[in-house]
Amino acid sequence: MEYRQLGASGLRVPALSFGAATFGGQGPLFSAWGQSDASEARRLLDICIDAGVTLFDTADVYSGGASEEILGDAISGRRDAVMISTKTGLPMGDGPHDWGASRARLIRAVDASLRRLGTDYIDLLQLHAFDASTPVEELMGTLDLLIAAGKIRYAGVSNYPGWQLMKAQAAADRHGTARLVAHQVYYSLIGRAYESDLMPLGHDQGIGALVWSPLGWGRLTGKIGRGRPLPAQSRLHETEQFAPPVDDELLYRVIDALEAVAAETGKTVPQIAINWLLRRPTVSSVIIGARNEEQLRQNLGATGWALMPEQVAALDAASDVLPPYPHTPYRQQEGFARLNPSPV
Repeated sequence: MEYRQLGASGLRVPALSFGAATFGGQGPLFSAWGQSDASEARRLLDICIDAGVTLFDTADVYSGGASEEILGDAISGRRDAVMISTKTGLPMGDGPHDWGASRARLIRAVDASLRRLGTDYIDLLQLHAFDASTPVEELMGTLDLLIAAGKIRYAGVSNYPGWQLMKAQAAADRHGTARLVAHQVYYSLIGRAYESDLMPLGHDQGIGALVWSPLGWGRLTGKIGRGRPLPAQSRLHETEQFAPPVDDELLYRVIDALEAVAAETGKTVPQIAINWLLRRPTVSSVIIGARNEEQLRQNLGATGWALMPEQVAALDAASDVLPPYPHTPYRQQEGFARLNPSPV
């Protein structure tokens, strides 16, 4: 397994990491994703660790904390061999301190996650969403306190707008506190909005991307395509309401290109979609999920080989859409690339 630096930090993470949202299976969304119990979770972790996948991502809100508890049980006795990434900030109850990123909330949430995970430190803590009610100085100061206390090693965010992420970095520089090193983002061949602002920001500010839903919320599994309706057993029937939207024609155009590359390479559609992401700028790790061993082993097959340049170009062309304003008119200008060198 290839290891990469997480942004500008000294932390090295595997190119593939494992998402534990399928552990626990409680609630309408997470029960549709998967319902791995402790025994199955340990088996999936065994396979991951054998393959060099040692970063495991979860969140306090996943199945109301059950995902953290099951992950903690699965890593028992081998904590030093793995890295844990968890997230907090989304509501965990109805009380005034059950949501957000205030100092009171973060300290309380981290202590609760540590108990559920059965560990005394978290390798990477990420804020699950932007909290406009907490001043950025309070937020960054609290993260720095948690690092100094040894409860977390590194800090990042998830699903943040670029302007607020830049404010957080500027506040850290202004006060001499720890900077953010990771941004967990949605990015796929049918969802390339990350490239417009967040990718150049990450490149400039040393923020590595941890990619969630690399298969476009299950749409790039190879099970659907032109003239092939959604299978009856697809989780999309229950979860599409939560999914990032996608235009049908873009989806089918991308699937057509993926299937053409699959025919050329002998790889599966999911493997090709993940491999394409692994070559993108600023991507530190792609988070793969699996409800069973078969899915996991297939996703692990996305590494150890490379797409040909012409195959990458075909996928780029099929998935390309004009970015939103203000990027659209400038990208159409002849001198834009020279004036704005970009990692994209």
